[in-house]
Amino acid sequence: LASILPLDRLVAADREAGVFDQLALRGISEEVAMAARLVAHWLSFAPLIVLACLPASALLSLSGETLARLMLSLLAGTPGLAAIGLITAALLASLRGGTALAGLILAPLAVPLVIFGAGHLARDDISGALFAAAFSLLLCAIAPFAAAAAIRAARD
Repeated sequence: LASILPLDRLVAADREAGVFDQLALRGISEEVAMAARLVAHWLSFAPLIVLACLPASALLSLSGETLARLMLSLLAGTPGLAAIGLITAALLASLRGGTALAGLILAPLAVPLVIFGAGHLARDDISGALFAAAFSLLLCAIAPFAAAAAIRAARD
């Protein structure tokens, strides 16, 4: 849910202000701009969630091993959530009231990441976290190109 909050300000305001047009005039591609936004979006919510796990683990009396698995799952899954959020924000940037749709679009796409990341906590094998990490890596590789294509399509 923390990845949904900044989606309305991630791309739409700069698209309306013409920032992407100015970047294109200066020779900076939309893919580079979207990759920078992906990193910024991840930095806006993921480190805070990881830090919040420390007091939460003390409140829930989690063991050190469980806390380590939780941190690993969060570090594996949050880049994928940021990538899905970036693609969603870019797709909805040209729509009025697109933020209301953001949660509806993002939630079904994020379910596999959440399920496999949480599955790593329930079992001792690492396959769920590896799948979440591989899925996140794939999403992070695709996201700048998909978001840039959405921005270009909204411009035309």
